[in-house]
Amino acid sequence: MSKRFNIHPGGSLKGVIRVPGDKSMSHRSVIFGALAEGITHVSGLLEGEDVLATIAAFRAMGVNIEGPDDGRLVVHGVGLKGLQKPQHDLDMGNSGTAMRLLSGLLCGQNFSSRLVGDKSLSERPMRRVVDPLTEMGAKISTAVGGTPPLQIDPVSGLHAIDYKMPMASAQVKSCLLLAALYAQGKTCVTEPAPTRDHTERMLRGFDYPVYSDGDRVCLEPGFHLAATDMTVPGDISSAAFFIVGASISKASRIEIINVGVNPTRTGILLVLNQMGADIELKNERVIGGEPVADLVVQSAPLHGIHIDERHVPLAIDEFPAILVAAACATGETVLSGAEELRVKESDRIAVMARGLSDIGVDVSETSDGMRVQGGQIRGGAVDSHGDHRIAMAFAMAGLVSDADIQIDDCDNVATSFPDFHSLAKSCGLHITVTDI
Repeated sequence: MSKRFNIHPGGSLKGVIRVPGDKSMSHRSVIFGALAEGITHVSGLLEGEDVLATIAAFRAMGVNIEGPDDGRLVVHGVGLKGLQKPQHDLDMGNSGTAMRLLSGLLCGQNFSSRLVGDKSLSERPMRRVVDPLTEMGAKISTAVGGTPPLQIDPVSGLHAIDYKMPMASAQVKSCLLLAALYAQGKTCVTEPAPTRDHTERMLRGFDYPVYSDGDRVCLEPGFHLAATDMTVPGDISSAAFFIVGASISKASRIEIINVGVNPTRTGILLVLNQMGADIELKNERVIGGEPVADLVVQSAPLHGIHIDERHVPLAIDEFPAILVAAACATGETVLSGAEELRVKESDRIAVMARGLSDIGVDVSETSDGMRVQGGQIRGGAVDSHGDHRIAMAFAMAGLVSDADIQIDDCDNVATSFPDFHSLAKSCGLHITVTDI
């Protein structure tokens, strides 16, 4: 049985809302809490399926974790060398973040492990982490084609590398920094473009030294992580759907409180502001080393733009929502330099192009992006291909469509935003969910 979103056209978004905790930070708070010495208290945790898979993996490796209970988690850290051999495969579900980060961590352990995932994750590329980990001396293998499952076996020791990443990927960078905790010497990673820096910030928050210099970050072994209390802000990737929904629908005004606005994550704000969006940041503050703000978004006439390629890595998870905004803008929007979108939970370039076309949008796909000609959105049927972000993006398109939009294969919305349906409905989206 699969879930279908049914969106009736019209409505506007109004109210004051909170979105779930940041998924990237939630994963990392579990990981570093488990590796720390002492007890870490986490609040604001995302209780989505992806994060629950990470929690289950560490429980399987002997870590005592209490919760989650209303976003609160208590992690009894076992230290860097305290993990135990799991008695079964570690199932990462739909989470590429969990699989790639844990692959780096597990390469430094003295036991074998096997990482598996669902059908979608089992088709995603893992050579991007396997190759540099192998350079470090890890023994890690994939299925034919470089996809999961990942089999990881112990080695006598990892050695440091100086790695220049061929693509901008926070997951690859974080994977190598986790492996570096167990490698001899100083490991350095150089990025071709800025990516989210939650790993570096959180390591420092757990009192582990990390050295950053521009696009280069380095880490040495020999230190300990000290348990801490952590507050996870709202996820800007989840806020993105409401930011776009309020921007494109008439008479909308919504306030999204306590959203993380780390500068490596705010590409969506840069892009939408260039398109003419009305977004105000209020009550800016720093919580646990991470910048946080309340976002006030009002409806505004949007215009098409050529999206700056420098902003692409800063908004990589938000493009399904951004492309819906482009479909509602006056004129043409051009996205390029976004090849990474083809290897997400789905091929987001192909799936978004097909879905937009299915609801009457003039769109042409390119190898690294697409061109979107703004205009009136018709109703129609869209297949999300099991991609949570695509399902939620097309749900917001229903605010301005001229007929119902039906979105199929929406089960995986629960991986990042379990309460999306009820929250969206409460602030004005005409949405119902059916089992098919």
